Amino acid sequence: MSGASGALMLYDITNKESLNDLYDWINVISSVPNSPKTKIMIEAKIDLKRKVKKEDALNFFEKYKFQGELLSTSAKTGENIEKAFEMLGREILKNSLKKCQNCEKLYPLELKFCQYCGSKTV
Repeated sequence: MSGASGALMLYDITNKESLNDLYDWINVISSVPNSPKTKIMIEAKIDLKRKVKKEDALNFFEKYKFQGELLSTSAKTGENIEKAFEMLGREILKNSLKKCQNCEKLYPLELKFCQYCGSKTV
């Protein structure tokens, strides 16, 4: 996990304990040097009867500052599986790039100068 750019963190909507388990995973990720800055929260098994209140999931999402949106998925039907990975990719880019105020191109946050026009970063 060290050096990863992002993490998809899933919980099972049919299992209340799985939402609580995400807290442990957040702690694991936070304790790893160079841990992912981008965390996406995913609801799994939406093709089954929900036992975890959506409100509880949204509160957890906000409390632990996940990126993107709370996304509901089903591996059985394939619903939103591709969207989850697309959202992770978009959020990783948002967290690792910034727009140059001079040339308006995106460049990596860690650079002190824009790689395109040479402007000093702010």
